[in-house]
Amino acid sequence: MKAAVLREVNKPLTVEDVTLDEVGPGQALIKTAFSGVCHSDLHFVEGLWPIQLPAVLGHEAAGTVEKIGSNVSYVEPGDHVVISFIPACGACKYCASGQPFLCTQGRTRAQTIHIGDQAITPFLSMSSFAEYMLVPEDSLVKIRKDMPLDRAALVGCGVMTGVGAAMNTAKVEPGASCAVIGTGGVGLNVIQGCALAGAEKIIAVDLNPNKLEMAREFGATHFVNGSKEDPVAKVQELTGGGVDYAFEVIGLPAAITQAFNMTRRGGNTVVVGMSPAASEVTFSAAAFLMSKNVLGCTYGSARPRYDMPRIIDLYMVGKLKLDELVSRTYPVEGINDAFAAMKNGEVARSVLAF
Repeated sequence: MKAAVLREVNKPLTVEDVTLDEVGPGQALIKTAFSGVCHSDLHFVEGLWPIQLPAVLGHEAAGTVEKIGSNVSYVEPGDHVVISFIPACGACKYCASGQPFLCTQGRTRAQTIHIGDQAITPFLSMSSFAEYMLVPEDSLVKIRKDMPLDRAALVGCGVMTGVGAAMNTAKVEPGASCAVIGTGGVGLNVIQGCALAGAEKIIAVDLNPNKLEMAREFGATHFVNGSKEDPVAKVQELTGGGVDYAFEVIGLPAAITQAFNMTRRGGNTVVVGMSPAASEVTFSAAAFLMSKNVLGCTYGSARPRYDMPRIIDLYMVGKLKLDELVSRTYPVEGINDAFAAMKNGEVARSVLAF
């Protein structure tokens, strides 16, 4: 089968023929329909997060169950699924307390990808930049068959992370004021999550006017171009002292500090972006005497088999925007073009079609 292989950091990915092991107990073979191209993948391409190379990346996907191994009861061949990149065991203290996104006990897979005798590193129990995925049953989320799979793929990461950051992690309430720093694929979903929650003022902050225009379509009410004005001062001006919720969705320490500084007394700063692994953030200790809170956000605090079908239902009745997220569709051979378009700010999201 074809897969996009990362062999060296900061080098183009190469499309190569790879093989998978046979389906084992507790596993399912998934025929990949579509895979989103996420900025988190780019962090590994650029060496900002470590991974053993060569590797097949990709972690935002939907497809069809082709074959199941023994002890698999949740799905059967022909089912349509979204893949959760955090397998949840269902029994550990995190899963039992409603935090499956923190599970470390999910059934991760052994080495499954090969090129000849060479072992290829799998990524987050899925490696979706490939025609097929061999994944643990714990990663599967069964979905309705009338849901378009190119839209469903985005629910596997960007949509779940963004909408979940607003509704699950922050628990934005009706009438709240929110600022979202970074209006890429995930940031747009934070914006529409805030809108779904009933936020009254949603301030989009970005350096790219094209992205700010996209933010308008997803529910932003005010817009700050950080290349032309101080975003912290402008947000404080628009809100009379700061927002109830400030979301950092870029993955830059400086942007996290900005989000904290534009949060009102007693407000919440939510860190959604994936900063480089070695980076650190500095806050004023005195600000915590104003009861300001910093919340970490993993995967939008997702409960995948509960939240993802609900998100899909919202889309199917016209209450959640997904069509507008899919800016471009590429074959797997276009993976490097998809990354370039992302870096240039040309797209909300690109998807690979298999």
